[in-house]
Amino acid sequence: MHHNGTIDNVSISKPNLVAITMGCPVGIGPEIILRFLSERKLPAGYLPVVVGDIAVLQRCAKKLKINTEIIAWHPGDQVDLENIQVIEPEGEKGYVLQSGSLNWGVPTRETGHAAAAYIIEAVRLISQGQFDAMVTCPIAKYALHLAGYKFPGHTEMLASLCDSQNFGMMMAGNRLKVSLVTIHTPLAKVAALLNQAEVMRIINLTGATLIRDFAIARPRIAVAGFNPHGGESGIFGEEERKVIEPAVAGSVSEKWELAGPLPPDTVFKMALDNRFDAVVAMYHDQGLIPFKLVHFADGVNLTMGLPIIRTSVDHGTAYDIAGKGLASPSSLEAAFLMAAQIIGNRNKT
Repeated sequence: MHHNGTIDNVSISKPNLVAITMGCPVGIGPEIILRFLSERKLPAGYLPVVVGDIAVLQRCAKKLKINTEIIAWHPGDQVDLENIQVIEPEGEKGYVLQSGSLNWGVPTRETGHAAAAYIIEAVRLISQGQFDAMVTCPIAKYALHLAGYKFPGHTEMLASLCDSQNFGMMMAGNRLKVSLVTIHTPLAKVAALLNQAEVMRIINLTGATLIRDFAIARPRIAVAGFNPHGGESGIFGEEERKVIEPAVAGSVSEKWELAGPLPPDTVFKMALDNRFDAVVAMYHDQGLIPFKLVHFADGVNLTMGLPIIRTSVDHGTAYDIAGKGLASPSSLEAAFLMAAQIIGNRNKT
């Protein structure tokens, strides 16, 4: 959603506005937002608005001795980089927090309601054309459930808000991109959940995302096997032969190069050696262990398949260090830069 205006017959481009949701008010979200925005490391033409709670951010700034104005923003207002501008969700769902009664690292039903309200408000404002993308700080699934939301996490909640059935998770960095066939699933259930249609769906989503969001003309996609050595011709498991090989065969396209199933213990090294643009992994830890080994500080969680652009930090609420001044904003900075990159790439198409 790009906004253009004209003044005296001279066409000008308005800046792209990116919503940053505050995440759990008692996690490290407020701290990393303040650190990131007070450093002002922003790409030209992309401006941030926080969807969150002004009092919580002010309290956090005081504790961290970050001396910056935190002020209210309303749709249509200019974004002034000298200040941190915040829109607070209105009405019953806004859950105005009593910031003095909150304790760092202690999520409650109220903090769960607040975190959900920030997400809902950001999606609403994007759908109205007020924002061009959203970047999310971490939430606690536990607090979300206390507040009555039964989603396994951010990704599923956003998909529901956007009415999207065909979505997926990609962990993205400049050296490695990994998409997941199964996400938050107990390891004992993964094998039973793997099926040809799902593997094909994620391969196709991955290809479309690399083309549209990362402007890779003909992506090279590797598909990981599931078992040691990729099953070793069925000796170590049947999932490759029965599920993954047919899915790869069914996903062959002129739009991308496709290889797999490849042995999981070497496929990520091949991607790091720039032989592939992304790896499709079968389950959470298969993909995230190598990804976080390489991109622990600057990884980004990207939701594929949504009508809106959503990037996120690739870490959790870190309750153990919340409010202690120890949290790094590097993943938030990377998520903001990636959202800007995707806005730019989608505007070209």
